Amino acid sequence: MLTSKQRAFLRSLGAKEGAILMVGKSGMSAELSKSADEALKKRELIKGKVLESAPVDVKEAAAQIAEETKSELVAVTGRTFVLYRRNEDEPKIFLPKANRKG
Repeated sequence: MLTSKQRAFLRSLGAKEGAILMVGKSGMSAELSKSADEALKKRELIKGKVLESAPVDVKEAAAQIAEETKSELVAVTGRTFVLYRRNEDEPKIFLPKANRKG
């Protein structure tokens, strides 16, 4: 689970990236989830876009891809979304520490 500070950090990184995942008129598919999974393995942070012709809502699509790839939904802005999943073997992104109280 990401903290708000970590989510903001990842959102700022995602803002600089281009969308590499497109959900089009064919909607959700196994190939789309597989592509997202492979991209998350390599990059840890990916940006996706749901086109206007897509039969699914951006929040639905992002939530479904996040669930299927076991990643975290960082942000949904307009028709774009950002997903994050840490690569345990070769981490590329180092998140700010979570402050634990209590």
